[in-house]
Amino acid sequence: ASHQRRVIVVDGFITSAAVLVASRLQPAVLERCVFAHRSGERGHALMLAQMQAEPLLDLGLRLGEGSGAALAWPLLQSACLVLAEMASFESAGVAGPTA
Repeated sequence: ASHQRRVIVVDGFITSAAVLVASRLQPAVLERCVFAHRSGERGHALMLAQMQAEPLLDLGLRLGEGSGAALAWPLLQSACLVLAEMASFESAGVAGPTA
């Protein structure tokens, strides 16, 4: 996924462990990662700190079913839409401050 320049949504403890190993082999992997959430599992915060990663959500999840990624996905989609489609003041015809 990293070589294909795709976004990698990292969900929780197990996938973070895999990304930590991958990042030691190829540090550029971290440039493509979005960390969905901070797990309630012991040690997850330490892994995130090692990767200097800040997750989108901190809900104490520890289900191991991809639930953090499922919750973070609409947030990522919304952020992409805002970046791609939000008008600037100029294009929307909004006047600047007047003195």
